[in-house]
Amino acid sequence: MKTKLNILFLCTGNSCRSQMAEGWARHLKGDIMNAYSAGIETHGLNPNAVAVMKEAGVDISSHTSQLLSEFDDIAFDAVVTVCGHAHETCPYFPGNAKVVHVGFPDPPAQAKELAAQGASAEEQLNCYRAVRDAIKEYVATLPESLGL
Repeated sequence: MKTKLNILFLCTGNSCRSQMAEGWARHLKGDIMNAYSAGIETHGLNPNAVAVMKEAGVDISSHTSQLLSEFDDIAFDAVVTVCGHAHETCPYFPGNAKVVHVGFPDPPAQAKELAAQGASAEEQLNCYRAVRDAIKEYVATLPESLGL
């Protein structure tokens, strides 16, 4: 029997998009993959990401913001960068790790822009919900969409 695939979702601060991706991967694909998330930096877990994932039935409240270097001992089958900065600065991964970029909008930046325009807290959360749902759609295609 084949072992589970090791998939890393990489973002700049490991606070929102990569955390959502890890949560969805564990929820939807936990039987066939070990999902991880990390950042080039750590910015802490975004409470709005936790809230919108909880709305969808996925609890990521126990996740922590982790640095990429914390996973040096794991042989990844694939690394998925979910933001442009992580994609541009993604280090070389030894072995056969396939590195792909699937960019998603930055909900905190979108919400901040909306707040400056006077949007309600609920309208700001809609940014997070839209990205949450887009990430779910992408994760549902794994691992086939990676060619693994």
